[in-house]
Amino acid sequence: MTFPVPPFPLEVLDQLHEAGHEAFLVGGCVRDLLLGRQPKDWDIATAALPEQIEALFPHTQPIGKAFGIIMVVPPEGAPVEVATYRADSPYADGRRPDSVTFTNAREDALRRDFTINALLLDPATGHIQDFVNGRADLDARLIRAIGDPAQRFAEDHLRLLRAIRFASTLEFAIDPATFAAIQDLAPHIRRISAERIRDELFRLLTESSRAGDALERLQASGLLKHMLPEVEAMVGVEQPPEFHPEGDVFTHTRLMLNALPPQPSLRLALSVLLHDVGKPPTARWATLPDGTQRWRFENHAPLGADMARDILERLRAPAALVDDVCAIVGNHMRLADAPKMRRAKLRRLLGAPTFADDLELHRLDCLSSHAHLDVYDFLQTKQAAFAAEPVLPDPLVKGRDLIVLGLTPGPAFTPILQDLYDRQLEGETDKAALLASIPRL
Repeated sequence: MTFPVPPFPLEVLDQLHEAGHEAFLVGGCVRDLLLGRQPKDWDIATAALPEQIEALFPHTQPIGKAFGIIMVVPPEGAPVEVATYRADSPYADGRRPDSVTFTNAREDALRRDFTINALLLDPATGHIQDFVNGRADLDARLIRAIGDPAQRFAEDHLRLLRAIRFASTLEFAIDPATFAAIQDLAPHIRRISAERIRDELFRLLTESSRAGDALERLQASGLLKHMLPEVEAMVGVEQPPEFHPEGDVFTHTRLMLNALPPQPSLRLALSVLLHDVGKPPTARWATLPDGTQRWRFENHAPLGADMARDILERLRAPAALVDDVCAIVGNHMRLADAPKMRRAKLRRLLGAPTFADDLELHRLDCLSSHAHLDVYDFLQTKQAAFAAEPVLPDPLVKGRDLIVLGLTPGPAFTPILQDLYDRQLEGETDKAALLASIPRL
C-alpha cells in the first residue's frame, strides 16, 4: 500500500534511517492517511536523541528540546516535527509532564492521547506499528483513550475537548468509558488557557460537517457549561411555537449550526452560535395588545452583541473578528424589516462589510424555524439590482465642502453630512442642490 507523503517528510525519514535510527510517521498524519484525508502537518517519532536530530539536519528549531521535540525546517515549504520516543512522568499542571524519559516506540505510543493517534507508519514499506489497537478503532470509527481514560485526561485536560473535536470532525463515535471520563472530569477544562480552548472550539465549529451535533455533544459531556455558560443557558428556554416550531433556543441554534455550509467562515460560524445568546436573560412571558400571551425577548439582539463581545474577548479572539461577529449578532433582527426600509437605510444594510454573513445567517435562521424566505429573496433581489453600481457610493458632499461654505468644523458636521448622504442614497445626485439645502449655523 502506497501513501501520498510529500518529499520533505520522506527525506527526513530517509536521513534518519541512513544514520541508523528507527523512525516512523506518527499521530494525526498517519490517521488521516489511513482515512484517505489530506494531513495538515507531518510528525515523525524516532529513536534518535534530540542532539542527534540536530546534528543530522542543517536547519532545525528546538521547539521542545527538553521533551525531545525538534522542528526540522526545509529550504521552503512546511517544516516537520521530529520527536524522540519518550515516556512521561506525572503531569502536575494538567498540560505538560514534569519530566520525560527517552525510551522505545511502544512506550511512546502508550503515552499518547487516543488510539487512532498512536499509529506509526513506515511509508516506504507500508508497515504500521500498532501497540494500542488503533487500527481496529479506526475501522470502527471510534474515539478511545489509550489505557485509563481518567489518567489520559489528567495528563492534559485539553484532551477532554479534543475528544469531542475529533469525534465531530471525523464523524466518529466516542467509546462509552472515554465519554464517561469526560463527563466526570469536565470541570477541569477551566484549568486550560483561553487560547487553547479557543483554538479547539474554533476548529470544532468550522471543521465539523454537523457543528450542531458537536455542540450537543459538548453539552452532553458537561464541557459546555464550563466553557460557554451563556450558550448552556439556552437549553430549555422556550420560544413561541408559531415562530419557532423546532423548540427551545438551544435546539434552534443546534439546527442552524448543522445547516452551515461546508467549511464555513469562522465569522459566520461564531455568529450563528451566538446570535441568540441574548435570549435567555431577556425571556419573559408577556401579554400582547390583543390579550394573547407568549414568550418575548425584547432587545435580545443588542444585549446578545454585548454578551458575544464578552465571550469572544474571554477567548482572546482577534479584535476584528470580535467586532464583526458582534455587528452581525447585534443587527440580525433588522433584516426582517428590510422590505419596509427607506432606500437609504436599505442601501446601508446591503453595503455593510458583514452583509454576506448577515444574509446567510438570516437564511439559516429562517430555515431552522418558520422556513419563510420572503425577506431573504427580497434582499437577494435588491442586492442584484445594485450590482451595476456601488451600493454605498462616495459621498457627494464632504466636510471640506462645508468648510468652503464658511461653516466651522465641529460635532454639528456629523448630522448634516449624515442627512445629505441619506438623501444621496435616496437618489438625489445634484451636489449643488444638496449644498444649497444646508442650514447655516
